[in-house]
Amino acid sequence: MSKLLRYLVSLALVIVFLIVACNSGNDPVPSPITPSSYSVLAFSDVHFNPFYDPSLYAKLSAADPSQWASIFQTSKITAPSAWGSDTNYPLFKLALSALQQNLGNTQVIVFTGDLIGHYLPIFFYENYYGTKNFPNPPSAAAVAAMEAFTDKTVAFVTSQIRQTAGSVPVMFAIGNIDSYTGYGPDSTFLSHNWQTLYTQLLNDSTNQQTFVNTFTTGGYYAAQPLGSGLLVLGLNTNPFAEGVPGDTSAAVNAELAWLASELASAQASGQKVWILMHVPPGANTGTTATNAAKAGTPTHITSSTAAMMWLPNYQSSFLQILAQYSGVVTFILGAHTHMDEYRILSANNVLEQVPAISPCFGENPAFKIFTVAGDTFTPTDYQSLNYDLATLPAQFGNFYTFSTTYNLQGALQSSLASLYPELVANGTMRNTYIYQYNSGNDSISPATQASWNSINSINWPIFACGIGKVDEQDFIGCVNSY
Repeated sequence: MSKLLRYLVSLALVIVFLIVACNSGNDPVPSPITPSSYSVLAFSDVHFNPFYDPSLYAKLSAADPSQWASIFQTSKITAPSAWGSDTNYPLFKLALSALQQNLGNTQVIVFTGDLIGHYLPIFFYENYYGTKNFPNPPSAAAVAAMEAFTDKTVAFVTSQIRQTAGSVPVMFAIGNIDSYTGYGPDSTFLSHNWQTLYTQLLNDSTNQQTFVNTFTTGGYYAAQPLGSGLLVLGLNTNPFAEGVPGDTSAAVNAELAWLASELASAQASGQKVWILMHVPPGANTGTTATNAAKAGTPTHITSSTAAMMWLPNYQSSFLQILAQYSGVVTFILGAHTHMDEYRILSANNVLEQVPAISPCFGENPAFKIFTVAGDTFTPTDYQSLNYDLATLPAQFGNFYTFSTTYNLQGALQSSLASLYPELVANGTMRNTYIYQYNSGNDSISPATQASWNSINSINWPIFACGIGKVDEQDFIGCVNSY
């Protein structure tokens, strides 16, 4: 071999070494984005209940989360959860299978909160003590055991999601039930579970220390899963909500200041922003409808019967911040209600709600696949897939596609805003929306002898105005003049 040839070979090896070394660090390698569209899978409110089969408690408690799937597979309960119940393992497995089958060209997956089931601490203490009349407060040992079991549940659910997602990053917002207290998340839960959530969901799509700095103290974070052109902000809006115990003002004000700073930075650098949250702003339409019915005025509401999601000063501050950055935010996703709905926050910002996997409020399990324009990071359409618990099909199936159902094209936020007056004026379109609201369950609850769907022809104005009016007084005025 000549000296020149040996030199060229050596130079090539050095170049290869440098390329490998530069890509082997902790910084995430952005997914390639082209001007063509791609998919974003969005699911929410899994509410996994590991106590659906109490006979498994002892084995689960003694086992590592990596062994839980094999333990659940020994259960004699093989049917998915029914309406009114949280997600059991058979339903969770069906949902994960459907997500995996529909990955397609998905660049990012979105999960908008509530990994664990309702009342998990209570169910744990009942099993731990072997009685529903367990000591209150529980012993320190029982509390420590509950926290350890909750951490295992988080580890199991997130590991199953990671196995489903492959290498696709999962952007998430923390849910109000993701806690040790039943409503949170509390700081201890965040500090115990940040590493699991970071590793299993975000998949190194943001700097770990940056994530730790905001998430362990406030439950929120920023990430860039698709490269420098897009910033995803995972908010913790649970402390914003009405009825949260304690004074949350310091934590919320800190988060709002952080949000304003992140949006300002994104605008200055030419980035687009997606905002993820669990509890959305606007009206709590379901509670309002219940309150109005109990008051005997189902078509008329007052400040005492109208229920809102957030405290008014927090909502006002949030909307003022959004208004300063028109065109920067291209996608806003929320959850918490479990229903397929949306909320017009302003002329430029529409929040799309992600339906639940858990059928605990009488809805069919469902999730959405959004189509996003790769050059603008703007959603243009979505497809809803549901699991009809009335027929128990083999798998989740196509429920509807937004653009074909409502004959609307273009940017999804503009299409949703255009749909609102049509829902008011067009009875056929309104009935379609009502049917889709709880992902297609139009059956009767045996417990109440009423429809599982909380919308009816009488209280429709409450739900309609919940779409278009986020301010409390505007909401009340809209309902009463509908």
